[in-house]
Amino acid sequence: MSSLPYIHRRRFLAGTAALAAVVALSACGAKTDAADSSDKAAKIDVSGDTVKVGLLNSLSGTMAISEVTVRNSLKLAIDEINASGGVLGKKIEPISEDGASDWPTFAEKATKLIKEDGVAATFGCWTSASRKAVKPVFEKNKSLLFYPVQYEGLEESPYIFYTGATTNQQIIPGLDYLKSQGLKKLYLVGSDYVFPRTANKEIRAYAKANGMTILGEDYAPLGSTEFSTIANKVKASKADAVFNTLNGDSNVAFFKEYKSAGLTAKSMPVVSVSIAEEEVKSIGTQYLEGQLTAWNYYQTTEGAANEKFVKAYKAEYGQDKPTSDPMEAAYVSVYLWKTMVEKAKSFDPEKVKAASDGITFDAPEGKVTIDGASQHIYKTARIGKVGSDGLIEQVWDSGKPIKPDPYLKGYSWASGLS
Repeated sequence: MSSLPYIHRRRFLAGTAALAAVVALSACGAKTDAADSSDKAAKIDVSGDTVKVGLLNSLSGTMAISEVTVRNSLKLAIDEINASGGVLGKKIEPISEDGASDWPTFAEKATKLIKEDGVAATFGCWTSASRKAVKPVFEKNKSLLFYPVQYEGLEESPYIFYTGATTNQQIIPGLDYLKSQGLKKLYLVGSDYVFPRTANKEIRAYAKANGMTILGEDYAPLGSTEFSTIANKVKASKADAVFNTLNGDSNVAFFKEYKSAGLTAKSMPVVSVSIAEEEVKSIGTQYLEGQLTAWNYYQTTEGAANEKFVKAYKAEYGQDKPTSDPMEAAYVSVYLWKTMVEKAKSFDPEKVKAASDGITFDAPEGKVTIDGASQHIYKTARIGKVGSDGLIEQVWDSGKPIKPDPYLKGYSWASGLS
């Protein structure tokens, strides 16, 4: 298996080491989910006619394939809010920083946004490794992060609002769908970092409790482009389906090798939780047609709010530019923050948090509601299938928004996972 370029590999290893230190502290009993009592809140700059917010996304590196469009949708929401008068009489001034697909860089840029720029909130991160790298930064400085991407759950933070899906709103519905289709022998493929490894631990627990079998589990370094060995192992396993937690542009290489190995959506379907419309376009429809995805939103989701969102995004960034779940969750996060601020009548993070519970928004994905206790949101689960046009059509949905359960307390088989 080929390795990452030297500089990227060195940064990846450094990020892994930094992340390991955080995990080690947690394992030793350190309270990483709450800011230390000696920590002081960072000062928010509201001295002028604007209020600053941070946009923290990978605009370069292996994750740029996914994160640039998230940044674009954040800017779209900000432009719309500013056009309608702003927030508490102030226009929103976005400060955009590049996390560069490098976890220490994310932490560095988060500190800069909070300490130097005086942002009222930050919107961004994609990978769980980047989120865990910045988590102590936001907690220490008592500053708010809005995280827009589905993730593995088993986490809450007093200074993070999670507007993407947690486990019971995406991964479990994906597994329920496979089970309903009689696909019970699975092969797990993922990138080698926090999200895929934790997600697969949860998948194994689900499988054991639901009469499913895991035939194999393989990981590749984030950014890896060598998947011939994994594709051949998957083929030899004769699995019913593959559950894919690869992230970034590794998906391009994986699906090309998958097809080269003679595997198809009909012979061995893949359900992916990090491939949305933008990634379909980058990978190539010829490699993905018929494959499955588990999300909460698609460009094809019906409703007036989505029609408005899609029209506005294409008008701003190009008629050939698709919308996707993380983009929508990011867009929604700005509007949720605006509503929280207006309810609190303040930009102060403590007052904003206190005002959050029960706030609703008619989002492109449908009505969403903030669960103040967990700072996650109610979301409708959707399974989709990639069409020949590159769009994803819904084949199943949960019927109503699912209450977030990040620690899977409602599932007896999940006891002990956290």
